[in-house]
Amino acid sequence: QVQLIQSGGGSVQAGGSLRLSCAASGFVNNLRCTGWFRQLPNNKRERIAAIYGGSGASVYDDSVKGRFTISQDNAKKLVYLQMDSLKSEDSGLYYCAAHYGTCSRSSVSSYDYWGQGTQVTVSS
Repeated sequence: QVQLIQSGGGSVQAGGSLRLSCAASGFVNNLRCTGWFRQLPNNKRERIAAIYGGSGASVYDDSVKGRFTISQDNAKKLVYLQMDSLKSEDSGLYYCAAHYGTCSRSSVSSYDYWGQGTQVTVSS
């Protein structure tokens, strides 16, 4: 049974940092894309970063490029999202999600497995 368990998040002042973790279990290999999604006030989710387990190649949305860093520890089956220089508009529910294959697709429907979500609150 595939599971993604998230940890991290919380509250921080603008300019601060937080780190999110996503622990994977039940996958048959690491040839999968793991992405981090942020849920907007209209409940729409947008992918902000993703990493391919096979190569470590990563992609970022322009809104977080240069501030957020996605990384992985394949041995521990963990994917991290380091969030620096946080802004109030970064506040929201964050989800990790995964699917087998590369990270070429960013839509919510492309991802088969989802974590439970974690709240990030950035106060100005």
